Amino acid sequence: MPEMPEVEGLVGFLHERTVGLELTQARLAQIAALKTFDPRLDQLVGSVVTDVARHSKFVAIALGDLQLVFHLAKAGWLRWHEALPATVIKPGRSPIALRIGFGDGSGFDLTEAGTKKSLAVYVVRDPADVPGIARLGPDPLDESFTRDTLAGLLEGRRSQIKGVLRDQQIVAGIGNAYSDEILHAARMSPYALAANLDAGDVDRLYEALRATLTSAVQTARGRPPAELKDAKRRGMSVHARAGEACPVCGDTVRSVFLADRSFEYCPTCQTGGKVLADRRLSRLLK
Repeated sequence: MPEMPEVEGLVGFLHERTVGLELTQARLAQIAALKTFDPRLDQLVGSVVTDVARHSKFVAIALGDLQLVFHLAKAGWLRWHEALPATVIKPGRSPIALRIGFGDGSGFDLTEAGTKKSLAVYVVRDPADVPGIARLGPDPLDESFTRDTLAGLLEGRRSQIKGVLRDQQIVAGIGNAYSDEILHAARMSPYALAANLDAGDVDRLYEALRATLTSAVQTARGRPPAELKDAKRRGMSVHARAGEACPVCGDTVRSVFLADRSFEYCPTCQTGGKVLADRRLSRLLK
């Protein structure tokens, strides 16, 4: 799933490449992807891009008085074309959900792999009109997000820290991959209860959060969309690296499977050497 750093990279690329261009076509290939009906999608045609901004994992393209907002969900991506293909998109037979074209002949496709379709597109007058944006918690890279901000968000929460970091209504922009990386850098178990963290724990978590996300954003910045996924994978220390050696201590990185996803961690760095049980089979080890 694209998370904040990759979305930040997409926003930077689109801002540099599209501001000042007229939007000349907007073709919807997957009807279910469009979540709004007023304003209409075709009302964007003829407008000029004035800005591109990120709201957590949402991308918002400003076009006159309207905004084209999209969320790539778990399996979506943006495919940029310097020369937009002229081929006809066949609904139901293509991974393309939406095609956007600009006056210089360039454009992009929003695509989604797999059968579960969660990619979402909105045409709104204000990004805050998108329910997912209206419910967002604070951005962890905003200057106002301090160590005390994080402490306040964690206080009294009887929830596992892994889930807290992934909850967009608590902290915006962090998903499965970067929560793994943050917790590894903080030397913290994914199952630690947020309310039980002491001052030192919060200090480590805050520093790990800011450093991990800042580094990832720097890696993503300036890269074209086609390079962002590979750059993300190369930067991971534990996420999606089960069976490999931890780059910090050399222990074997382990996985735990939960529903339709897994997370990775290092027993030596994060759980005092204990291996967390796969919750599909048994209760986790305390």
